[in-house]
Amino acid sequence: MMTPAVSDVAGYHAHVYYDPDSRERAARVRDGLSNAFTVRLGRWHDKAVGPHPKGMYQVAFSVDEFARVVPWLMLNREGLDVLVHPESGDDLTDHTSHAMWLGDKLTLNTEIFTER
Repeated sequence: MMTPAVSDVAGYHAHVYYDPDSRERAARVRDGLSNAFTVRLGRWHDKAVGPHPKGMYQVAFSVDEFARVVPWLMLNREGLDVLVHPESGDDLTDHTSHAMWLGDKLTLNTEIFTER
């Protein structure tokens, strides 16, 4: 397997995880991202979806925004767990070995990537 080049990264996703007790904090983080950056906000998923083990929403952002969005999330995630990963075309690797976690590292359902 060839190691992808940085130039192969088309963009980034952040997945902000929450549960019913932390949904209000997740909404504040979401509003902060929307107000401060050029991002695409995904739908709210109040239950586990895809490889994600609990409720979350996705934030998509460009390579150029990475250096602004990720530090902001580091400082403003309100104690929520956040997965940040590249979009290189390899979903399994992007969500695992190429990913970074802010907060606790949650266990993803990676079997979903091999079931396709």
